[in-house]
Amino acid sequence: MVATTDIKTADGIVRGHRGRRVSRWRSIPYAAAPVGELRFRAPQPVQPWSGVRDATEFGFAAMQHRSGARIGPRRQQPTGEDCLTLNVTAPNDLAGGPRPVMVFIHGGGYVIGTSALGLYSGARLAVRGDVVVVSINYRLGAFGYVDFSEFSTAAHRFDSNLGLRDQVAALEWVRRNISAFGGDPGNVTIFGESAGAHAVLSLLCTPAAAGLFHRGISQSPPADWGTSAAAAKVFAERCVKRLGVVSGEAAQALLTARPNDIRRAVDRAVGEVLRGQPGLFPVAPVVDGDFLPLSPVDAFANGTAHPLPLIIGTNRDEGTLFTRFDDTLPTTPERMRTLLRDPATQDRVIKAYSGFPRAKEAVRMGGDFTFWRPSVRVMEGHSRFAPTYAYRYDFAPRALHLSGFGATHATDLLPVFGAADTAVGRALTAAGGARGLRSVTRQFQDNWLAFARTGAPLPSWPAYTEAQRATMIIDYPPRVENDPESAKRLAWEGVRLPSLV
Repeated sequence: MVATTDIKTADGIVRGHRGRRVSRWRSIPYAAAPVGELRFRAPQPVQPWSGVRDATEFGFAAMQHRSGARIGPRRQQPTGEDCLTLNVTAPNDLAGGPRPVMVFIHGGGYVIGTSALGLYSGARLAVRGDVVVVSINYRLGAFGYVDFSEFSTAAHRFDSNLGLRDQVAALEWVRRNISAFGGDPGNVTIFGESAGAHAVLSLLCTPAAAGLFHRGISQSPPADWGTSAAAAKVFAERCVKRLGVVSGEAAQALLTARPNDIRRAVDRAVGEVLRGQPGLFPVAPVVDGDFLPLSPVDAFANGTAHPLPLIIGTNRDEGTLFTRFDDTLPTTPERMRTLLRDPATQDRVIKAYSGFPRAKEAVRMGGDFTFWRPSVRVMEGHSRFAPTYAYRYDFAPRALHLSGFGATHATDLLPVFGAADTAVGRALTAAGGARGLRSVTRQFQDNWLAFARTGAPLPSWPAYTEAQRATMIIDYPPRVENDPESAKRLAWEGVRLPSLV
């Protein structure tokens, strides 16, 4: 018989699964299902329920290509619009008081991903750190990050920044309910990877998120992703055109079209942009002057971001993953030259990468452009106003080196969530590196947990300042470097993302 545990939330009772060391509650709704008249609308309150709601199984992942919701070698989570749910993992042991809360935001380029991935449950992190871990779903792609608001009518309003609004709604749920699960609503850390890391930065710059969390961790953010209102309008019109309707009929079509038809239309429009303008990703938060007043990099530079402690960093070999599985980054010599159109800029950057145009150096350049270059801008700006801690993840087991991946994108998730002793961890260290992975796991978790508890990592990790640029190199063994790769950092100064307009 499966052991269960019931918790009373503000909306009703949820029944989770009680395991040996942790209890889990899955797919708890934090907002009403955004379907029917609520499609493309800001998240609305949950309708309270009577009785006990089963929260032992996962519901839907957000709408996406079905391959993006893979949760096992042969398992894919069903996708659907009714996806505004979150998961809670809490230790079973009695606590001496409310536990720190860590809210994880998954990545996937704002177009794929799901909180149902087993790694994201955070069970090992919860037990080791005596914390409550929350993971959230939010609307993706066409339904979360395309701004169709220009097609609003008197009868049907469409809102902007839906995915970002969903994340705020999830944090509001945490504030209202997490104490019932043993968590401290006054001590909430948000952390995310890739697009989830960008979401962390966006939330730090979103007025509506003020007071909902107390510190952030941003792992490999494409930090200057974001779309101006004008560019968002151009892209939305492309999406409607790909849907096969004229502007005057767009509102009705957007409300009544099958979800997968809308998704496919947006996917085609995204592909056109990626092929025509390397480096630009149009499915991202919109600087609408309202919900998101400024782009994150500008808000960090002028001090209007929430002045909360921040850990931010990237991986040494970000780009290699995308050459094998996802051809969205500018990781070829041709794409990099197209991206760096200004001759003086092109010459300056290429000189900093002495191996260019060899393929390996172009991959390094594309990864640095997408993730490291804009992250440095955030480090510089935020460090003037709030405690900021920078890192670079260099560790890779021998198998990843032999395969050419190195310390590539998303491999930092394994030590953060303590996956060294899982099947994936054992496979990656079969050729060597098990001791190193265990050491790096301790580094990550000790620092992440100290930060979640106190707002600062361990004392061995100095804060980032523009004068020193101290950066923790997470490796086996770890070290601190001041201004690593300074010549490349200087070469990227002033380089910005292209724009649709």
